Amino acid sequence: MEPYATSDQVWQGALIFARIGAVLLMMPGIGESYVPPRIRLSLALVVTLCLWPVVSGSLPALPTSLGATVGWMLREALVGLAIGTMLRIFLTSLSTAGEVVSLQTTLSFAQTANPLQAQPGTTISAFLLLLGTTLVFATNTHHLFIAGLVGSYRLIAPVQPLATGDFATLAVRTLGESFLLGVQLAAPVMVFALIFNLASGLVGRVMPQFQVFFAAAPLSIILGLSVFALSLGVVGTIFIDRYRALAGQFTGGAGG
Repeated sequence: MEPYATSDQVWQGALIFARIGAVLLMMPGIGESYVPPRIRLSLALVVTLCLWPVVSGSLPALPTSLGATVGWMLREALVGLAIGTMLRIFLTSLSTAGEVVSLQTTLSFAQTANPLQAQPGTTISAFLLLLGTTLVFATNTHHLFIAGLVGSYRLIAPVQPLATGDFATLAVRTLGESFLLGVQLAAPVMVFALIFNLASGLVGRVMPQFQVFFAAAPLSIILGLSVFALSLGVVGTIFIDRYRALAGQFTGGAGG
């Protein structure tokens, strides 16, 4: 082994680091604001060293001009941001489910600081986002992220033209699927709320002098949260399966 790195090796490491660092910047759990930047940079460097022997053959040669060098670095950083954005967009399904559940159980006024979004949100939404991030690491789904990084060099090779149209199409489709999944995850509570509101309206119609609101509001919260708790296991299972399928879109390039 040589005691020093050649210029080509440094160039290849810098290209890999640009893509890996951008992905880790957006990756759920690792790319959060409360994670120290040194930890993220150190992890990106370690992953770069691990992937360099695998993907170095697909990287372009060292450019002869400074403009071309900067252009290649920016291109790889944009590709990494696009991949990380796809992984983060899908987390909005849990946020959507939490907002729907909060609305149906009249708990939307209960706001709390959401550490994953750096802004206030409903308590149920923050809980679901933390649950989803925990499941990602508890089920070793983050290993698929690393495998997807290798696959991305075949799916989105640096020497090929950047397919911005495909990225935009995938982003729109991922956002639509995440919103649909969020509504589906909150479906049990929505069905309960519909039946409960119809029953409350029927009682109020039959007994106009009965104070339906004061009796129905506590029951709506207690029963709604009970239905939500009973469906929590199914919610976590469906979400992690769909999330692994999304990560597998990039992993598939590694297996081909």
